[in-house]
Amino acid sequence: MSDRGALSALLAVSVLVASLLGARPVRADPVVTILDLPFRARAMRGPGSEVSLAVATSGLLPLARPKGLKGEVVEDVSLAVLWGDEGGAALTLADGKVATTLLGVEAIDGLAVSETPRGAVPGTQRATLGPLSVHLSDPVRPNASEFERAGTLTIRERQPVGMSADPKPVPIVTTAVTAGDGAAFALRRPIAILIDGRPVIVAVTAQEGGSALVVVGKPLAESTKSPAEPDKAWSVLARSPVQAAGPGGQSLTLAAIGDVSKAGQPRIAAVAAPDGAGILQLWAYEAGALRLVGEGAGYTTLSPGEGGADLSAVLDTDGDGVAELALPVADRSALAILSLKDGIREVKRIPLPGLAAFGVAAIGHGPRTRLLVGLADGRVALISP
Repeated sequence: MSDRGALSALLAVSVLVASLLGARPVRADPVVTILDLPFRARAMRGPGSEVSLAVATSGLLPLARPKGLKGEVVEDVSLAVLWGDEGGAALTLADGKVATTLLGVEAIDGLAVSETPRGAVPGTQRATLGPLSVHLSDPVRPNASEFERAGTLTIRERQPVGMSADPKPVPIVTTAVTAGDGAAFALRRPIAILIDGRPVIVAVTAQEGGSALVVVGKPLAESTKSPAEPDKAWSVLARSPVQAAGPGGQSLTLAAIGDVSKAGQPRIAAVAAPDGAGILQLWAYEAGALRLVGEGAGYTTLSPGEGGADLSAVLDTDGDGVAELALPVADRSALAILSLKDGIREVKRIPLPGLAAFGVAAIGHGPRTRLLVGLADGRVALISP
């Protein structure tokens, strides 16, 4: 054998040995395609939203109801709903493929209207958590040059009903919470979540000089309060420092709340100056106070389209049990996947075939999760692993 032949054989053996020793395969980049839909979309709601839950339990989509359930409310169905002026669709993930079920205009109209309860500021969405329902009410506008705000955060709490042979109406206690002196609530959808086993509501307030995060809940001493004073139970428990708005004057936006770090406690992800530098902030609610634990510039959750859009989603891309955050970069030309375990670290940036505009949603679980992004021209991008 010639020297050249011997060298080629040696290289081939080396490559084979390296593969047998467990050389890591190269991971392909995510694939971005455009969904084939017979309408231009303008709104999207992801899993856990009121619209998606309504579709999952309405009978409109048999695939959305897991086998073995007989009419029970299903809160964890991996289902996204999107719609436009000419119709809508429900999207589910089964056997690694996205299934599309078209929905009529009448069905979509009814579902969308239900998001905004009577008395809420038009165009806003309520938040729900078990027996709680929360919405923004009493619209106010400080002056013609400022954005509209809400004077009140209205909390409706269903009360338990004792067993009886006769049907009884469910009693509901309604509480109106104000934002504080000189402040009102920005038109940002509030988020209701359990922290330390207690329900709290996170909202955004706007006031002279900027905006702030507030945590609304019941004080720990609530157990000593007289049952005759339920209207005084809910109040602002914590408030972040006021932060100046960006060049466009927009308030903070809420991105997500969840266990996205190794701390074992929910973290609040929000974006300051969402129409400018886009500073993603990570907040911890601990010992009755809000504490800033991390910042990273260059992201946004501000939608230029229909009000109330969610331009972020949480998903577990690596299957380690800790969720990552997906949201657009500041100019909305790409979608970023961020790890929030130790500060804020960008794992991947995925260019989009248009500007993100009216929704980001994750369907599926684990590394096979698909991401949906509503684009400014009405198309919907599907991002596959």
